[in-house]
Amino acid sequence: MSYILIIGAKSDIAKATAREYAKHGYDLYLAARNVSELDEFANDITVRTQRTVKTVELNILDYQSHQSFYEQLQEKPLGVISAIGYLGEQKKAQSDFNEAKTIMDTNYIGIVSLFNIIANDFEERKSGFIVGISSVAGDRGRKSNYIYGSAKAAFTAYLSGLRNRLYEANVHVMTVKPGFVLTKMTQEMDLPEKLTAQPEDVALDIYNAQQKNKNVLYTKWIWKWIMLIINAIPEWKFKSMSI
Repeated sequence: MSYILIIGAKSDIAKATAREYAKHGYDLYLAARNVSELDEFANDITVRTQRTVKTVELNILDYQSHQSFYEQLQEKPLGVISAIGYLGEQKKAQSDFNEAKTIMDTNYIGIVSLFNIIANDFEERKSGFIVGISSVAGDRGRKSNYIYGSAKAAFTAYLSGLRNRLYEANVHVMTVKPGFVLTKMTQEMDLPEKLTAQPEDVALDIYNAQQKNKNVLYTKWIWKWIMLIINAIPEWKFKSMSI
């Protein structure tokens, strides 16, 4: 059996990605807090695809538990996908450092803690793949979500360095940068329909890009060009804009 480990497995993107990989013949580890909430979902995948799906408890903020979490996996995964994300509240984070810290720890520090352990194993085995779902928000800081964006920017840089480090060990690292995606996290936002992806669209893009060993994936694809334009705006102009 070839297991894929999906962390943050209760998110809409994670669930769609789990279905996509199971459909293509992979077995799954689904990891999240209060993981019993995924039992029905896991059973549904098994019934539909006849793949083995195991759920595993994981608190990404409990750094001391990450080594034992990985060691308890009886069969080490072929690849790992992080779909962990916490948007948080920007205005609250500006005055409440606990909120800012939670945003940064969830989107960056916690994932780095676990990915370092997995990367060391993959490097020793000289095989495997690592997929981190970052965000276009990390490409340039905006006043509406710059705490979240800064954490995603750090995660993007981390993945770039990890990709460089693991290249000679035949371990592939892919950075995923979604734009707007219609999920529980964004359901209160007024998102532009033509620029907004469904979780299933993102999942299919991730699977196809990972199979092709792509380094960086923007999804929808148009976000690559949108962010190219946004990054080209001079800082003297950008600082006065509300985008």
